[in-house]
Amino acid sequence: MANGIATDIATGTANGAVTGRIHSWDLSTGVDGPGTRFVLFVSGCPLRCLYCANPDTWHMRDGKPATVDEVMAEIEKYRAFITTAGGGVTLTGGEALLQPAFTAAVFRRCKELGLHTALDTSGFLGARATDGLLADTDLVLLDIKSFDATTYRKLTCGELAPTLDFATRLDRLGKRMWIRYVLVPGWTDAPEAIDGLAAFLAGLGSVERVDILPFHKLGAHKYDALGVPFPLRNTPVPDVTLVDRVRGQFRERGLPAH
Repeated sequence: MANGIATDIATGTANGAVTGRIHSWDLSTGVDGPGTRFVLFVSGCPLRCLYCANPDTWHMRDGKPATVDEVMAEIEKYRAFITTAGGGVTLTGGEALLQPAFTAAVFRRCKELGLHTALDTSGFLGARATDGLLADTDLVLLDIKSFDATTYRKLTCGELAPTLDFATRLDRLGKRMWIRYVLVPGWTDAPEAIDGLAAFLAGLGSVERVDILPFHKLGAHKYDALGVPFPLRNTPVPDVTLVDRVRGQFRERGLPAH
């Protein structure tokens, strides 16, 4: 569904094994958590961010069915490598919390193998993350799209409050957080909104860093392939001066910004 919250219908059981729908997987270094990581992209997302680089992950129905056993068999091929490289497993999407039972099952198995786990999420569905799921999550990469509620709604077709509630809950649990902030000229560069977000984050003791992610158009070809307009095709990418100014605003609050 375009703008509503789909249920966890893609997650079920097959021969006793939890199943979900996935888009793809990849190996990455330094972007999706510490070290070299096995990154699993799950299918389905309740938001429609104007700058989304992965519109091909929006719908669960477009994903491939996969059991947790199948996912773990793929991870096992790289377990020695990612462990040696100080990495682990990251679930992203799409939105991993749209399939919370599947995400929880993968993380449980990862922890049984001693693998570091990271959850990349907008936090919009944070209420779906059970305490058990979070207990098996070593790090949350929390994407905060904007600190202005009106801008957030226009930018994502969602609401800001659930994300802030989730951040507060994670802090209460002492859960490590890396904050991700996509910098889009004309959308997320307002100094007062950034100051507000910086002040909010500075009050959360478990925030370890803030990553400023400059808006890019690398996913434009995916919109073309899907026959979907790319809303920010004519929006400029941020220049170095703007990126430095925004990083500086977070650093003024004592937050490590990268």
